[in-house]
Amino acid sequence: MPTSAFNGKDAAAIQAATAEVAVGDGVSASVVDRSHWGRIRVGDDDRLRFLHNQSTNDFQSLKPGQGCDTVMVTSTARTIDLVSSYVLDDAVLLLVSPSRREALLQWLDRYIFFADKVQLTDVTDETATFSIIGTGSDAVVEKLAAGAIIGQPYGNHITVDGGVIVAVGSGLASPGYTVILPVSQKQRVWQQIIDSGALELSDRAWDTLRILQGRPAPDAELTDDYNPLEVGLWQTISFNKGCYIGQETIARLNTYKGVKQYLWGIRLHAPAEVGNTITIGDEKVGKLTSYTQTPDGYFGLGYIRSKAGGVGLKVQVGNTEGEVVPIPFVSHEYP
Repeated sequence: MPTSAFNGKDAAAIQAATAEVAVGDGVSASVVDRSHWGRIRVGDDDRLRFLHNQSTNDFQSLKPGQGCDTVMVTSTARTIDLVSSYVLDDAVLLLVSPSRREALLQWLDRYIFFADKVQLTDVTDETATFSIIGTGSDAVVEKLAAGAIIGQPYGNHITVDGGVIVAVGSGLASPGYTVILPVSQKQRVWQQIIDSGALELSDRAWDTLRILQGRPAPDAELTDDYNPLEVGLWQTISFNKGCYIGQETIARLNTYKGVKQYLWGIRLHAPAEVGNTITIGDEKVGKLTSYTQTPDGYFGLGYIRSKAGGVGLKVQVGNTEGEVVPIPFVSHEYP
């Protein structure tokens, strides 16, 4: 077993977030502060039509209290960001990656035309976000008086006292909830979550979990080099909603089975570096995009040519060997 830089708290929090059943007598859940992620409020009468036309998912079918993940893409269907969206009574709240907040505000603003009734507001500084992760998350949201959300579909959300929004979905493949709240409520709610038995997950441990589970990140898996089908974000794409930015390219790739590479997990035998070439023999078949070390070994994410193969494929990553494994956050076919 490799030496890991993880401290005991991180290791315990990762275990709590990923345990399939309760560990001991405690709550099998972790909580991470994602307040540094961006939050954009999209308001006014045309908000749903506008977002419908600017991203991959079907917003016009959503009602207040529902939500979805969607991908913002360029006109040639290259990925900009994976965005979680929550439809409120009078607005849509977007949770965006930290490094994409300003760029997305500018990009969305560029597509608001004179007759459009759309208002964009950056509410990042006046709000906070937590993710509660793990099989014990239900017990935690019960303590937040949000038990009514348990068992509802992904993206559904309710608002409880103090303007605290509790939504289904942890932001990872593990079960859980996302909490978006006024910054004035941040310390109170955080303490409630900790007092309920959830373990604090550091930003570093979150990044390890997102790599192990295959959540793509900007500047790594989400770049101008890749489209949402290659990433494996099929669940965020509506193929029958009509025109949107990048739609023609995505439709053509789907219709003609034109996806030339896929994102996979790679279990590594030794350390590797982001950017390492992935090869089979003398043939280059892909590139490593993310890497982490855990108490259980070395792990990476990488794009591999679809013709090379998938799960079980043995590859060379830089100077080490690896094996391709599935990652639960993404899929390589329409659900």
